[in-house]
Amino acid sequence: MPQKRKLSGSKLFVKKFGGTSVGSIERIEAVAEQITKSAHNGEQQVLVLSAMAGETNRLFALAAQINPRASARELDMLVSTGEQVSIALMSMALQRRGIKAKSLTGDQVQIHTNSQFGRASIERVDTEYLQSLLADGVVPIVAGFQGIDPQGEVTTLGRGGSDTTAVALAAALEADECQIFTDVAGVFTTDPNIDSSARRLDVIGFDVMLEMAKLGAKVLHPDSVEYAERFRVPLRVLSSFEAGQGTLIQFGDESELTIASLVQGIAINKALATLTIEGLFTTSERYQALLGCLTRLEIDVEFISPLRIHEDDPSGRVSFMLAEAKVDTLLNELEGLSESLALGPLIIERQRAKVSLVGKGLQAKMGLLTKMLEVLGNETIHAKLLTTSESKLSTVIDERDLHKAVRALHHAFELNKV
Repeated sequence: MPQKRKLSGSKLFVKKFGGTSVGSIERIEAVAEQITKSAHNGEQQVLVLSAMAGETNRLFALAAQINPRASARELDMLVSTGEQVSIALMSMALQRRGIKAKSLTGDQVQIHTNSQFGRASIERVDTEYLQSLLADGVVPIVAGFQGIDPQGEVTTLGRGGSDTTAVALAAALEADECQIFTDVAGVFTTDPNIDSSARRLDVIGFDVMLEMAKLGAKVLHPDSVEYAERFRVPLRVLSSFEAGQGTLIQFGDESELTIASLVQGIAINKALATLTIEGLFTTSERYQALLGCLTRLEIDVEFISPLRIHEDDPSGRVSFMLAEAKVDTLLNELEGLSESLALGPLIIERQRAKVSLVGKGLQAKMGLLTKMLEVLGNETIHAKLLTTSESKLSTVIDERDLHKAVRALHHAFELNKV
């Protein structure tokens, strides 16, 4: 790897700005002002931008009008253009302020990925060009969400991929910090739009942050958290709309993080459905056929019943959760599967939500689960299904009860207190 070239005494920050942060000309101008001030203060900066808010969805919708079964390769070619608009506009805004800046695609930066269109993984980042730009006082503005595969094809990293782009660049450049700018002031104990008493966390451990991201917290994409932890990248979440220190995601044990409670936050995931299939696990053939179906359709599920047959449940019943938007697609596939494999009835429950207490050592504390169920019961909220692990206690409830459940649990576990 080329030797790192930093200005003497200067710090290097990789700063990622999401779609809402660059969602209009006014927002781009505001971010450009912020970057200009940091440049005048001597910071070295590499920017990573998402497409303007709503642009990626617009491009996918255009593709659907032309060909609902468009190839993944062509979809990547199309949707990767969204970021090129925002990076070029940002470069123009900075240049007008006297800042040397240059917009760059993933190809130009040489962000190398595998060939899994639509969900590519970053394999390496060449830094020589970026380092030469930094040494010349240029602010590189990189298109997030995209890279190039070994055949020279444009690839995209999947939803939330700009976060991962930023972390990968920070790791390759050995940046002092990777800063993710969003529309919230940091990581909160729960969604402040649901409970106004939600408290911003000054610091949070990587393991807890990863669990919250996987369970539905939208502030960071899970892939980016995993990447940052693997390559020891200091990660901070900040607001692009207001000043503040944000939340530092850091390494360390509980004592170092000064954790007052085992439960550190509440994550939510909405618009879910549960699907129960009778007779699935009476043969391995049926199980393998279901997994093949889910893989083919690229549907992520969470199994919520044991993957084995109980003596008292000879039907081989199994339930799992999935995004409600994927239900009809899966049902169409399962209709043929049910006939060929003689599956039992399919039971579908829509408009479900998952509420999860997140922390450390939760599974060993049965009192926490008991308290969780008592709190929900006192609010006449029925916990339909439960899943537990060392880092989470999750329950599935009716989506209409979500806000009431979050507020009750947030208060009961005193997450609003320092």
